[in-house]
Amino acid sequence: MHTDTDRCVRAVRSKDARFDGWFFTAVLTTRIYCRPSCPVVPPKPENMTFYPSAAACQQAGFRACKRCRPDTSPGSPEWNARADTVARAMRLIQDGVVDREGVPGLAARLGYSTRQIERQLLAELGAGPLALARAQRAQTARLLIETTELPMADVAFAAGFASIRTFNDTVREVFALAPSELRARAARSAAKTPHTPGVIALRLPYRAPLNPDNLFGHLAATAVPGVEEWRDGAYRRTLALPHGHGIVALAPRPDHIACRLSLTDPRDLTLAISRCRRLLDLDADPVAIDDQLRTDPLLAPLVDQAPGRRVPRTVDAAEFAVRAVLGQQVSTAAARTHAGRLVTAHGTPVDDPQGGLTHLFPGPEALAALDPEALALPRSRRATLTTLVGALADGSLRLGLGTDWDEARSRLAALPGFGPWTVEAIAMRALGDPDAFLPTDLGVRRAAAGLGLPSTPAALTARAAAWRPWRAYAVQYLWATDSHPINHLPA
Repeated sequence: MHTDTDRCVRAVRSKDARFDGWFFTAVLTTRIYCRPSCPVVPPKPENMTFYPSAAACQQAGFRACKRCRPDTSPGSPEWNARADTVARAMRLIQDGVVDREGVPGLAARLGYSTRQIERQLLAELGAGPLALARAQRAQTARLLIETTELPMADVAFAAGFASIRTFNDTVREVFALAPSELRARAARSAAKTPHTPGVIALRLPYRAPLNPDNLFGHLAATAVPGVEEWRDGAYRRTLALPHGHGIVALAPRPDHIACRLSLTDPRDLTLAISRCRRLLDLDADPVAIDDQLRTDPLLAPLVDQAPGRRVPRTVDAAEFAVRAVLGQQVSTAAARTHAGRLVTAHGTPVDDPQGGLTHLFPGPEALAALDPEALALPRSRRATLTTLVGALADGSLRLGLGTDWDEARSRLAALPGFGPWTVEAIAMRALGDPDAFLPTDLGVRRAAAGLGLPSTPAALTARAAAWRPWRAYAVQYLWATDSHPINHLPA
């Protein structure tokens, strides 16, 4: 979009927040870059130039605006809606892969050479993987500076910087303030906000509208005991992270998601934020999605009644795949019971002074050693589960942010006990494919029949072609016609 100058200028003049994250405005006279909705008086068009990423702005010598804080805008919805190499690379960079494994690690996950990855990212985003990761490190550093009392040296290494000098230079270059000045400004603006030691409080932005009912309702209704819970108006869960574990509380607010993170190691902050945003589908573009779905006259009333539905996703693709198998052909309550037993037997215990969380969900390596006879499941489902965790544990099946969606579908479908419903459910909620569709789902078929849509899988799939590439969101609207607890925000 950044190449369409006229459209970008109109978005900046209207201060349209829907375009935040789609592109960034760099002002030639002040050498500052902003988000499109920046509240200051827009500069003259001849003084504006546009970039596709904050990293490209920083690489061109612009610093972040102190008013609109463009580095905190929602991410581009393109990276979650596309399955090409650049989109997969961006999802992995946002997940901190470059910081943990370097550019060679990123390239290896994608199956390309480092030169190919750098060339593709530079062509589309104006910055290579190192620059994109650097911009993300700067944002992580800012969050730690402003929301914690960690010493600056600890902030530097927690944010992923190799040295304190690089940390200081980057913060000054990107924000035009020294780290100590950033902390002082934050302290003045939040002097009356209570601070809980060990807890990082954040505001996760999103593009309006956002309907929290099915999003939090689904997560709460399907919560695995010990791993997830709804408490005091927030969805809480444990997180398995590279340097330890974490506990997050997420609560819907009118213009943001309130996020409270407790981490055993602050180096996991970037990854934890990325997973929370993905879990709640916060980088979606609800206006574009709903406009497309409204073109179907039978679906339009559902969209108009409660716009902005998101797809409830997951923080761990392997975890959701296991839970999808446990939920085959059983009720929500039974699926929770099966998963809870698995967690109690194989999950890693954690302490949660603020609530009732007790375990991390067990990873594939832990589950690969389980005794199938100990599972209270039909024999065929035991075989399905053990085959799945074995494939995940030995690496023959990879599910994650860098996974090719079509390849993952093929590999899942080849496993015993994996039918279209299970494969598409994993594609929708674990892989993040916005076009995943469940025409055989009983709730979808019942809703379709009630609306006058075709109710047979083949006919409904043909009708749903007009909803592409947003069929996963259409499923949310169809499910919402039912009175099931997944569709209602818990009290």
